Amino acid sequence: LFSTGAAEACQVTVTQPRFQEADYSMQTVFLTCAFSASGCSSSPPEVLWFRFLTNKHEDLCTPGCTDHQKYKVHSSSGNNISLQINDLTVDDNGVYICGVAFSDSSSPHSKQAGNGTVLTKTEKQHSTGELIFMTITSSLLLLYSTAVFTLFVFYKVGSK
Repeated sequence: LFSTGAAEACQVTVTQPRFQEADYSMQTVFLTCAFSASGCSSSPPEVLWFRFLTNKHEDLCTPGCTDHQKYKVHSSSGNNISLQINDLTVDDNGVYICGVAFSDSSSPHSKQAGNGTVLTKTEKQHSTGELIFMTITSSLLLLYSTAVFTLFVFYKVGSK
């Protein structure tokens, strides 16, 4: 049982925050991922990022990023990793999954993924002033339309 070596006992655990909300004004967001590894080699692991949408999934960084302008992976000291997403729009909403793999290990637990972070960028909300202005304008247009219709009806009835 012990002849398989230390690399065979490699055990990786990946954790991610469940949700991250980005305000409509944010242009860049950092999604975080942390991992712990025991019994693995000292070589750095491969870090993978995927995005799941309603009907498809995308390989964002596996390990190289498909769009270097949009995505960038940062590895800080320790076992913390982040995915930087630039030019953030509501189209970037989705579930982002971080994976960590010690590819030099044959242990089934040496390649693990987190549960995913749900990224939500909110759209710009109308200010209260804009809503009041739109409500007043709509009301005035309704009154104007009603007055014109009433005059038209009286004109038609009076001409008979």
